[in-house]
Amino acid sequence: MFLKRVDGPRQVTLPDGSILTRADLPSADTRRWVASCKAIVVKAVVYGLITQSEALERHALSEEEFNLWRDAVARHGDKALRVTGLPQSSGPLLVLVHDWS
Repeated sequence: MFLKRVDGPRQVTLPDGSILTRADLPSADTRRWVASCKAIVVKAVVYGLITQSEALERHALSEEEFNLWRDAVARHGDKALRVTGLPQSSGPLLVLVHDWS
């Protein structure tokens, strides 16, 4: 059995102890981006499995789109990548008004 030569690691260990491999990446021709696929690509870049430029080229992503995904995951976790987004606060909206008189 022959293994295809690739630059970089074949697998990385995530903070939760799980292993992420190149085989876990979405296929290069993915057209329907569900949250879990976006999260895998972000984790692959963040933890060094692939470079950001490799991810952009492989998946035909813009740098802006990838950065939005990465920032959303950094701020709110994988759930931030869902189309429905994060639940909005049900609390009252506070408006601060300064009385300049």
